[in-house]
Amino acid sequence: MTRLAIIVPCYNEEEVLPGAAQRLRALLLDLKLHGEVSEGSSVYFVDDGSSDRTWNIIEGLARDDPSSHGIKLSRNCGHQNALLAGLFSVPGDAVVSIDADLQDDPDAIREMLAAHRGGVQVVYGVRRRREADTAFKRISAETYYRLLARLGVQIVFNHADYRLLSRRAIDALAQYGERNIVLRGIVPQLGFNSAVVYYDRVARTAGVTKYPFRKMLALAVEGVTSFSAAPLRAITALGLCVSVLSFAGGLWALWARFVHGEGVVPGWASTMVPLFFLGGIQLLSLGVIGEYVAKIYMESKGRPRYIIDRKV
Repeated sequence: MTRLAIIVPCYNEEEVLPGAAQRLRALLLDLKLHGEVSEGSSVYFVDDGSSDRTWNIIEGLARDDPSSHGIKLSRNCGHQNALLAGLFSVPGDAVVSIDADLQDDPDAIREMLAAHRGGVQVVYGVRRRREADTAFKRISAETYYRLLARLGVQIVFNHADYRLLSRRAIDALAQYGERNIVLRGIVPQLGFNSAVVYYDRVARTAGVTKYPFRKMLALAVEGVTSFSAAPLRAITALGLCVSVLSFAGGLWALWARFVHGEGVVPGWASTMVPLFFLGGIQLLSLGVIGEYVAKIYMESKGRPRYIIDRKV
């Protein structure tokens, strides 16, 4: 029988955590009663350096329920690293990751387990609709997924970090040693047989999202630069185009000088526009190159992605 571990990364989630824990506890109990998971199955709450009462609540849950456990990171390491801390620290034949706000329907775990029993190593939870999101978030997120696909990144459309991984898949994931990590792009690269479970995403019941626009934008940049060299190739293509235009401009200047003589004097616009254009292209190119150099710099340090402070 499958031993299930449910990982719940938490960052300042004191408002939603009691309700989420109660619902997950009920789901886990029902799965055990129906013989779908073993008695050793548990829920693991990973506190990602919260500054509120999140860890106190987790300690209380662990005292009251033997199937609830807590992992406290020494500081805020980010959502992806909190997930990794859980994946690499907990036992289980299958591990499901789900956010503490439970906007992702926990009942889909039952379908994930059914697919896993059929021999599937990775099961992706995919949003059927994004009606709970604002129009801006929905359009920007779907545009991002399409952009990554166009850049050649293997990614499951409308899948975030709600998934089931078998122990075999987790062991394979542990071989990826990079520090700049986006799991939704790495997991499809594992190459194991996979399945998709669709669910409806709901609105938050309490608290506010821990992924504001700034963090979403940072994750988007991380996703592009971690899995694709297309921006660097775009710089090369752009440089080639600018070189051709510059060469054409030089020919035009020579033609104007020797065909029309001294009577043709280039104006201010014809001088400043190319200057601004070339300056902008150069700064943009340096910025993109700098992003990749920064990633190399961070990877070369080899610092730990997370440090576990304590467990309960």
